[in-house]
Amino acid sequence: MKKGLPLVALLAGVLLTGCSVSAPSAAPPPSPVPPRPVGVVEGPGAVPSPVAPGAVPQCDPRASLRPDGALPAPGAMPSGTTMRKIQDRGRLIVGVDQNAFLFGYRNPATGQLEGFDIEMLRAVAQAILGNPDAITYKVITQAQRIPVVKSGEVDIVADTMTITCGRLQDVNFTTVYYEDGQQVMVLKGSGIKGPDDLGGRRACASKGTTSIAEFQKLPGKPVTVAVDNWTDCLVMLQQGQVDAISTDAGILAGLVAQDPNTEIVGRAFTEEPHGMAIAKENTDLVRFVNAVLEKTKANGEWAASYRRWLEPRMGPQAPPPAKYLP
Repeated sequence: MKKGLPLVALLAGVLLTGCSVSAPSAAPPPSPVPPRPVGVVEGPGAVPSPVAPGAVPQCDPRASLRPDGALPAPGAMPSGTTMRKIQDRGRLIVGVDQNAFLFGYRNPATGQLEGFDIEMLRAVAQAILGNPDAITYKVITQAQRIPVVKSGEVDIVADTMTITCGRLQDVNFTTVYYEDGQQVMVLKGSGIKGPDDLGGRRACASKGTTSIAEFQKLPGKPVTVAVDNWTDCLVMLQQGQVDAISTDAGILAGLVAQDPNTEIVGRAFTEEPHGMAIAKENTDLVRFVNAVLEKTKANGEWAASYRRWLEPRMGPQAPPPAKYLP
């Protein structure tokens, strides 16, 4: 037994020595950088070019063309009118969003487009064709709204579109069918309390909107990040790639509904009257749609749609009164 002790001790020493030697530790892998949505433009390139003073004539953006008397019966549109062309085609062609929850979005359960804007368009299709489902939807980005109207690709765009004097140089608008105001959306606990805290922060908005120009007027001027769709802004906010989103409160309410870790903060700092865009030459369709909007406000359709889509998040609102040009 005694003769075996040195060997045991030697083996123990070898084992202890082996345990004390460690391989060089590998450097931890770098944290993955979240991919950015396609089409992001940041900084000066995202800010619209300033409009020269006097380039846009002053106007009352809320005033539209007065309806021409009572609405004709569905399916009995007067000969030679834009409405008759739509009737003969058998479909109303419209430009809409599919990413603006509450206004125009694709229901993942049904694949159908739904929302407040969609229901206003269904009322127009019912008035012309006698069928609210007789609509061909063209899904567009915010930046495509005016081009598709001017090119004649669509009859109407209803896509959370603010009526402005500048836009009235390119398209006609109906009367106001929804009143909104621009606010700020952030992650909870961000420390941002409202629009005045955006100086030097990265603020996201969709291309082709008035939102970018409006928050560039704020003190400190945020760093602008422009994207194709509002849901791109939400993804970038969630990933910490932007500090805030700023646009109409109704659009922000739809984004907050998709992420309870976000919130709308501070005051509304603009007025945003929404209208439907129609080609400049189709004034008869503008007057017709204005008559349809009057009807929805009078018969309770507007109120029912507002209660369904917007009131739970935006609070009560009466139908905006129609205002017409002299």
